[in-house]
Amino acid sequence: QVQLVESGGGLVQPGWSLRLSCQASGNFFSLSTMAWYAQAAGKQRELVARIHTGTGTYYADSVQGRFTISRENGKNTVYLQMNGLKPEDTAVYFCSADAVRLGRPLTTYWGQGTQVTVSS
Repeated sequence: QVQLVESGGGLVQPGWSLRLSCQASGNFFSLSTMAWYAQAAGKQRELVARIHTGTGTYYADSVQGRFTISRENGKNTVYLQMNGLKPEDTAVYFCSADAVRLGRPLTTYWGQGTQVTVSS
């Protein structure tokens, strides 16, 4: 199994910054695509940003230029630097990782989520 643990959420004012972290652990050979999703109250979970070592990064239009996704492969960790936060960024943020496990198909795992609240 693969476990993902997020951290770094909190309550901030508009315009402030937060850095989310997500570390993977468990039984896997490597991690392929890693991503961050956001789920606001009463809405569907939406892709915010993803990163793949070979194909690069992708950002949702709503966060382009404000958020930066990065990863440290040696630490099995993905980060989301969130700058210029807006009230509409308020959501539970989930990380996901596609794990390569020997003899098994590529499988997506999810973290438990971390709350980000942007309010004055």
